[in-house]
Amino acid sequence: MNNQTHSTVRLVEPVVDRPRMTVIGTGYLGATHAVCMAALGFEVLGVDVDARKIEALAAGRVPFFEPGLEDLLRETLATGRLRFTQDFAQAAAFGDVHFVCVGTPQTKGSQAADLTYVHAAVDALARHLTRKSLVVGKSTVPIGTAAALTQRLQAAAPAGAAVELAWNPEFLREGYAVADTLTPDRLVFGVTSAWASAQLRAAFAPVLDKGTPLVECDLPTAELVKVAANSFLATKISYINAMAEVCEATGADVNLLARALSYDARIGGRFLKPGLGFGGGCLPKDIRAFAARADELGVGQAVAFLHEVDAINNRRRRRTVDLVRELAGGALQGVRVAALGAAFKPNSDDVRDAPALDVARMLHEEGAVVRVYDPQAMGNARRAYPELAYVDSLPAAVHLADVVVLLTEWDQFRHADPEMMGWLVAQRKVVDGRHALDADAYRAAGWDYRALGRPLMSSTVDLGTADADSLEFALRQVGAAPAPA
Repeated sequence: MNNQTHSTVRLVEPVVDRPRMTVIGTGYLGATHAVCMAALGFEVLGVDVDARKIEALAAGRVPFFEPGLEDLLRETLATGRLRFTQDFAQAAAFGDVHFVCVGTPQTKGSQAADLTYVHAAVDALARHLTRKSLVVGKSTVPIGTAAALTQRLQAAAPAGAAVELAWNPEFLREGYAVADTLTPDRLVFGVTSAWASAQLRAAFAPVLDKGTPLVECDLPTAELVKVAANSFLATKISYINAMAEVCEATGADVNLLARALSYDARIGGRFLKPGLGFGGGCLPKDIRAFAARADELGVGQAVAFLHEVDAINNRRRRRTVDLVRELAGGALQGVRVAALGAAFKPNSDDVRDAPALDVARMLHEEGAVVRVYDPQAMGNARRAYPELAYVDSLPAAVHLADVVVLLTEWDQFRHADPEMMGWLVAQRKVVDGRHALDADAYRAAGWDYRALGRPLMSSTVDLGTADADSLEFALRQVGAAPAPA
């Protein structure tokens, strides 16, 4: 009898050290991710059902505005490492790691997230997966989605359980997306196996090699991180805007209040900036979808405050209209208003849930003659709000205006000369919806200056900025990205 001791040795599945990647969905998130991963030296295939997106990207054109991205797209296309297709069979055969980057909009008639595009992307890819591979979700989804998608994926894929699912939430800021992808402040990997962890580490090796912090966790935690982060940010913004409401009732100055709070290391000054509030395609829909999912899970009371966060944010839009009306003498009928800004934030052409256009719409509905100008978002704004009037320059917007209202804090507007602006307007009256103008300079030039949550004769208050929130800093980060291999 052989008395040799037998031990069980677990075979470790092979990891592709330099994985080929596909990016399913080439909208804002997907296009940025595909370009940046190719810039890091990987072979990448972008996949989309929209032929126009594929054609534009393959020709070196980004179908939206994002600083630095189009130049990087052209550079990576020239290397041959980045290509685009509509063929999911080609994608399945090509890729070792497949990133799902499709949208999760708010469901019509509900606050819940619509997973139609996520399901369609996974289904289209899964039927062609015949070998070991990793599918990585990056879209913002309700908690529990990844577990359901795992079953859906493995049931449809010919390779079955050999196909694994992981979750890697994105934390991109529009206007800074390239830097946020190449030099993120952290990475989060939601995984269910050591192989998935190792394969994701290989996929992000150039980023991890820079010392980027990594949090590895289960799938539900990875799903929760993004909505929790957005909820915290939205709460911070709405908190200081709630204080602005109190300041308006008491005569206090919200900018001085924000500055005082910012010196408290427990609070900090980033995003503690009062004004018109948040918008865009992420924060509003994400906090609503989070609250809806919490209700489904029976813990809605725990995040019930998010409904008030949303309400405070929306009240700022109406209050901005009130300020314009007050400055115009109590009525808006026939008042010529220059609306400076349409995008939900500067350095973007995104007008989804844009506070700027919502305010312009409300002014228009009250009878004001509104002229809108934005440096990048004019095309999107015209499609979203065709009833508004648009002009193609700042001087054209303010020409003979009775009231100027700053709605998006583009540098072009922030640094405009108040004296020169004064020569063009009919009346020197300005509402600073973003607390971005130099109140002292405007008053010195004879302007009647108003801002949310500030006394009538308030002085300029420097709220300070962080390097990470500077476009120049972000572009320097892009310049410091690894050279293509």
